[in-house]
Amino acid sequence: MVNDLLSVFEKHLNDLDVSPLTTRGYLADLRHFARWFEQTNAEVLTVQRITPTDVKEYKHFLLGVERRKASTINRRLASLSALTKWARRTGQIQSDPLENIKGVASAERAPKWLDRHQQFKLMRTIENDVQLAKSRYPKRWLTRRRDASLVMFLLHTGLRLSEAAGLRMDDVQLSERKGSVLVRNGKGGKQRSVPLNVEARKALQEWLSAGPRGEYLWTIVEGDKAEALSGRAVQRILQRYAKAAGIEDLTPHVCRHTFAKNLVDNQVGLEMVAALLGHSSLNTTRLYVTPSERDLEQAVERLGVG
Repeated sequence: MVNDLLSVFEKHLNDLDVSPLTTRGYLADLRHFARWFEQTNAEVLTVQRITPTDVKEYKHFLLGVERRKASTINRRLASLSALTKWARRTGQIQSDPLENIKGVASAERAPKWLDRHQQFKLMRTIENDVQLAKSRYPKRWLTRRRDASLVMFLLHTGLRLSEAAGLRMDDVQLSERKGSVLVRNGKGGKQRSVPLNVEARKALQEWLSAGPRGEYLWTIVEGDKAEALSGRAVQRILQRYAKAAGIEDLTPHVCRHTFAKNLVDNQVGLEMVAALLGHSSLNTTRLYVTPSERDLEQAVERLGVG
């Protein structure tokens, strides 16, 4: 029954063109709720059997038993809310059991980004990696060239993982003095053109001069087929560089956040930052002027100086 419910809901998400990553997140959260529901109530989960009391108890379970962070609890409640709203719109239930349920309040924290020192370490690691491959491992050089250009591209465009991986060759406009990429299917199905700064143009030119094959910009270079790089492959590339540079956390989203933070630090207005990132709300963009954990740590450390 639960699998049937989630399969129909997954089809609904696919029809809405929700990203595969978001869909997997929703389904994982809903399976967690289903396990809790069945263990607590000794009955199989159906959307008609979810009550406001269930939701409140589940929230208390996440807080008190699993001791989850506010962000995790709110995400799981949001996934459940997506399910119940869909069920109400399709006439499966008459009222939404999450309608009056509030999330867990928490102090707003900035997303993770790389500070200047971390960015320097990463750039140096990338440069050394390419030079080493060219001089000692020529068969690996094309792969390393792609990896280096891809990471630099992510850091200087702020594209989401799905947006970067989905770029095709004809989405790129590049000349010596300017360039842009067309994101054809951003979040919410929105298109936007993202201008390329000098570092992003350099990264692309170096990759394109290496002679990539196929219709996609970022492709697999080992083997006969020039298929698009998967999201998992991009994450592995970032993890390899993070380990080599001694950086604890490097993901496509950290690259995106770093791009945004660098813009804000250079006095670029939030409206322009939002347009470049493809944000539909300035409230999302305002996170980049929120103090990070590192900012707060440095503020406290100053008390011990002098």
